[in-house]
Amino acid sequence: MADFYELDFLAVETQKSGDAISLRYSLNGQEFIHVIDGGFAETGERLVTHIRDHYGSPSYIDHVVATHPDGDHTVGLRSVLEAFDVGALWMLRPWHYVDLLMPGFPTYKSRSALVSKLRELYPNLAALEDIAIDRGIPIYEPLQGATIGVFTVLAPSLNHFLQCVWESDRTPETSMGEKASAFTGLASLVLEAAKRAINYTLASWGLEAFSPESSSRENEMSVVQYGVLCDQRILLTADAGRDGLTEALDYAPNAGVSFPGVDKFQVPHHGSRRNLSSEICDRILGPKLPAKAEASLFNAYIRSAKADPDHPRKVVIRACIHRGGNVYMTEGQSIVTGVNRPTRTGWTSLVAADYPHEQEEA
Repeated sequence: MADFYELDFLAVETQKSGDAISLRYSLNGQEFIHVIDGGFAETGERLVTHIRDHYGSPSYIDHVVATHPDGDHTVGLRSVLEAFDVGALWMLRPWHYVDLLMPGFPTYKSRSALVSKLRELYPNLAALEDIAIDRGIPIYEPLQGATIGVFTVLAPSLNHFLQCVWESDRTPETSMGEKASAFTGLASLVLEAAKRAINYTLASWGLEAFSPESSSRENEMSVVQYGVLCDQRILLTADAGRDGLTEALDYAPNAGVSFPGVDKFQVPHHGSRRNLSSEICDRILGPKLPAKAEASLFNAYIRSAKADPDHPRKVVIRACIHRGGNVYMTEGQSIVTGVNRPTRTGWTSLVAADYPHEQEEA
């Protein structure tokens, strides 16, 4: 059989969006399965069924990646780890770096106490670790430069990951995080007020008003993966924010990756306007076009739930279309894309999002 790939973005339909992505590909006659995040508990069960129904009822998955600690990405992976034999679980566990983190936690004198605290603060990762150990699944670190199948990890670096742990509002007792935590708490209140009072304004072609607020430190821990399958360039960003994406872009030449230019782009954090900027879009996707492209230059995929009032943001859709992209959203449907992929009965063609003529005020 010819080389192929099929990349699935499963619908995560709750009042909060989430991520559950599976990928099957064939290279030189050998097939591989790669799972990236599993959504919530119910999503994980559907992900298991999806893999069995559409990937030839396998018993083995080559790689499972938990991109970052948030429950809308990690909880469903418990079902995946329990349902299949897994070759490798990739995730970053803060307690795995306890010796490096200790200097930032002056109130902790005991290494074991800090390990216990970090496992308590990141229970979704701790649960995955427990399952993996019980089932004999090896755990690897998806740090910058790591290779996961055909994918290269562009971010985070170890230094960036540790800094995110120190600055997280989950760890206010860190000497490095006290001020950041206080700021984050205040910023959260401001953001909640902004959500309730968000206004839209008409905007001409090319104008983009991204939020000045940054994404959470947990989102900034996200694993950013880049791979090439069937000559198509694929960038998977999870919930990475501007810091993580900038680090990925700055590192890319070291991995032999050249930007701008992608064929398949996972829009970060369900289309949040706090994760991208015009400059980052230029670096990943290319410059703005003078008018809407007659033929798409790339496809962008947003994992957003119908019931989620906050995602996706119109400025994000505009930014992708400004650079020649077609934008597709899950919004109650699962999405499959790929090359030479097997035909699926009942799966219909996608309809790209319309260009929004208005956007959120900055």
